[in-house]
Amino acid sequence: MTTRRALLASFVAASAVPRLGWADAGNPAYIAAAREPDGTFALFGLSETGADVFRIPLPDRGHAATAHPSAPEIVAFARRPGTFALVIDGVGGRVIRQLDAPPGRHFYGHGAFLGGGDILCTTENEIDTGEGRIGLWLRREGYRRIGEVASGGIGPHDMKLLADGRTLVVANGGIRTHPDRGREKLNLDTMRPNLTYLDATDGILEQVELAPDLHQCSIRHLALGQGGQVAFAMQCQGDPNEAQPLLGLHRRGEAPVLCEADLGEQVAMQGYAGSIAFDGAAERVAITSPRGGRVHVFDREGSFRAVHLRADVCGIGAAVGGFVATDGLGGVLSLTAHGATPLARAARAWDNHLILV
Repeated sequence: MTTRRALLASFVAASAVPRLGWADAGNPAYIAAAREPDGTFALFGLSETGADVFRIPLPDRGHAATAHPSAPEIVAFARRPGTFALVIDGVGGRVIRQLDAPPGRHFYGHGAFLGGGDILCTTENEIDTGEGRIGLWLRREGYRRIGEVASGGIGPHDMKLLADGRTLVVANGGIRTHPDRGREKLNLDTMRPNLTYLDATDGILEQVELAPDLHQCSIRHLALGQGGQVAFAMQCQGDPNEAQPLLGLHRRGEAPVLCEADLGEQVAMQGYAGSIAFDGAAERVAITSPRGGRVHVFDREGSFRAVHLRADVCGIGAAVGGFVATDGLGGVLSLTAHGATPLARAARAWDNHLILV
């Protein structure tokens, strides 16, 4: 009888070779979802300067997406708590397949590829228990679901694959939801967010929790730096006027480093970091706050370095010399040590994330 370990090992060893590459899709630098002026939704490929490379209609509001590491293929996720994800051909501009969450599950809006792109991993909620799951889908068989593993907590949101090609780091936000209750948060008093490192075959490798007085600081989004450094952005569920840390830095085997700006700036973020990214050199890490209308930039040791003011800013991604950010007013801007420079503007409202291809 073939074990799950042997089956997954064979998948990782035999990653498919795509016939087309990202050059065939126009070499987009970023992917982002947006709402159009007529109320419809679409997924866009953007150049390094914020110009449209492609546009693909979506049936509903998107959240984040994950790009295949070599094939021009995108998996776009519905806004949580959604039950579908769309596999999109970046060249033909068409939906190849719709992935539906299994019965009793819903997606949390993020995913990641492993095994050279052969296996898609999705963050999910087991609705009856509230426990987090990582779904496993085999791309070479039409994204057939092949199993799942425990995420190590409640409310797994973002997830990244580390440089070793096997280890996933998962942001277990700690917030329980139910599709019948929309985006209502059902367990604010008992939240226990954590950062979990896991292997799809070996299970949980390491977990990190914050101090008990920070149990309502939901760990939501992740960015990867150099040398195994993981940055995590938080959304605090308590009083938004309290100056809670919204950025953490971590390396396996060490304690997390929590980072804060000066008091006035920290309060201005309103307890909410929407997105996170390292810059192109992995020397700086930035978090955005659409509620506070600002971007906070820290160095990789956790020291506060700069603030950029921008109304409704949320999406952010790495760029040469700094960052590229998007806002809900259709703006795309460059953020460097010299300040913020507009790159492009369109009649659309960019959604939460700017995904680096």
